[in-house]
Amino acid sequence: MTHRLTREQARRIVVRAQLLDAARPGDAVEVGEQLGYIKIDPTATIAPCEHTVLWSRIGWSYEPGQLQKAVEIDRLLFEFDGAFRPVSLLPLMLPSMRRWPRRESSRAWLDANHGFRDDVLARLRAEGPLLAAQIPDTSQVSRAPDGWSGSNQVPHMLEFLMRRGEVAITGREGRHRRWDLAERVYPQDLPEYEEDEAAHLLAERRLQAAGIAKHRSPWSQVGEAGESAAVEGSKWKFRIDPEALAALDDEDDGGRVALLTPYDSLLSDRPRLSEIFEFDYVLEQFKPKGQRKYGYFAHPILMGDRFVGMLDAEVDRAHDVLRVNALHEFLPFEPEEQEMVRAEIADLAEWLGVAVTGMP
Repeated sequence: MTHRLTREQARRIVVRAQLLDAARPGDAVEVGEQLGYIKIDPTATIAPCEHTVLWSRIGWSYEPGQLQKAVEIDRLLFEFDGAFRPVSLLPLMLPSMRRWPRRESSRAWLDANHGFRDDVLARLRAEGPLLAAQIPDTSQVSRAPDGWSGSNQVPHMLEFLMRRGEVAITGREGRHRRWDLAERVYPQDLPEYEEDEAAHLLAERRLQAAGIAKHRSPWSQVGEAGESAAVEGSKWKFRIDPEALAALDDEDDGGRVALLTPYDSLLSDRPRLSEIFEFDYVLEQFKPKGQRKYGYFAHPILMGDRFVGMLDAEVDRAHDVLRVNALHEFLPFEPEEQEMVRAEIADLAEWLGVAVTGMP
């Protein structure tokens, strides 16, 4: 059976799945459990990505220390591959991690640096947790510089061993990661899964976070999870989370305004964003200044289940202000809409501990 939805219903399912409806989650762990990951990125024209993602869901009660506590003390979230993820996903990830790497060139580099690997593990066992800078580079074979890292091979080895589940990130000092043996960071009583079962359960979790996603999309990777669905006006074949579908007719508290960092998970599946929300989003961060329409790191503005504009703003810590460079309206705001957007910007500034300047 194929479930048939209107675009409005599809958008509502996505917004709810992404915790951007009126019913706000309680804490960072609840957000991580539902979204599956909270991306980490240092670009902070307003605030670092991981904190903006959480503030846009939780609101005024979120404090950055809550995320650190969940990762470093409570161990309910863990850092892996540029994101904070719920520990409940770890047992589903371990089967494929144990088979990593699959690329021949990566296997060859790891094999050629067997002694280097042993040195890193021994150093962590004896002295960990450590920053990468505290571990000597004893590599036998070097990887070519990739534009992101220098000649030091320690960060490469740590990344490789993290992907294999041998080491883990135990916390951070500023933006620098602290590393330790995985057995001292991850829980040791995790359930075991065969790789096929784990892959299927991971697909179900991805669909839970998406709500509805294109069948066989490389962006969402939901596979055969969920049930078949079609969306009015779209030729795509979709998969839908049965629980999200069942909740579609639940009482709705209405929408709200959300200011989304450009690396927000709702924006990551650009084709779905265009197909369901009719929003063709382009990140202008890497465009020359003269080619930007909305701004270097403009934040999309979600109102209910529609994208209504872009906020180009930046924090000026020297003057303790959130400077609004431009507020782009896709269609002219109604007075009530204008008031809602201004209120959300004011709430953002209050959360940041600064005043607002330049508000149109």
